[in-house]
Amino acid sequence: MNVDDLIDEVIGREGGYSNHPADRGGATRWGVTERVARAHGYRGDMRSFPRDEAVAIYRRIYWIRPGLDRVAEHAPRIAAELIDTGVNMGPDTAAGFVQRALNALNRGATDYPDIAVDRKIGPRTLEALRGFLARRGERGETVLLKAIEALQANATCAWPSSGPATRPSFTAGWPTGSADRALRGHRGLHELRR
Repeated sequence: MNVDDLIDEVIGREGGYSNHPADRGGATRWGVTERVARAHGYRGDMRSFPRDEAVAIYRRIYWIRPGLDRVAEHAPRIAAELIDTGVNMGPDTAAGFVQRALNALNRGATDYPDIAVDRKIGPRTLEALRGFLARRGERGETVLLKAIEALQANATCAWPSSGPATRPSFTAGWPTGSADRALRGHRGLHELRR
């Protein structure tokens, strides 16, 4: 797995500059909000925010800091989904999804000890991931991916109810990226759980 390719895909989906009045993120370029850019030392106009700085932020905040580099060592497709989810919903939310999915698929805590859903990928989460994959094999990564996508779909469907200001502007666009994969992934999850 090449993280640079993943980041290029994310930037490609996020696009260039935008500053939509209904977007709570405000001015954004390459999918990086002005608040995040400022927190990482950028002081210029967001219309000129350099792509290489966006790449560095994605690598640091959405790949290394949440531990997706360690997830990728065992489950590269899970790591790819989690970076995309992290960009859209926050890295902590993405980490919580994988923890919840691991617990839900743990067959009553018989495969490995259940883990706290602390929204941080640490040693216990990685141990549970390794345990899950060891018991479920290659198909296990697909099952876990579907579970994470189902959790994301559930959260995505709840967004429009958060307020009328965002509903008309962004709801139609959500199903074009990871949300679309999440909604499609929800089908048949009950069959994969076994």
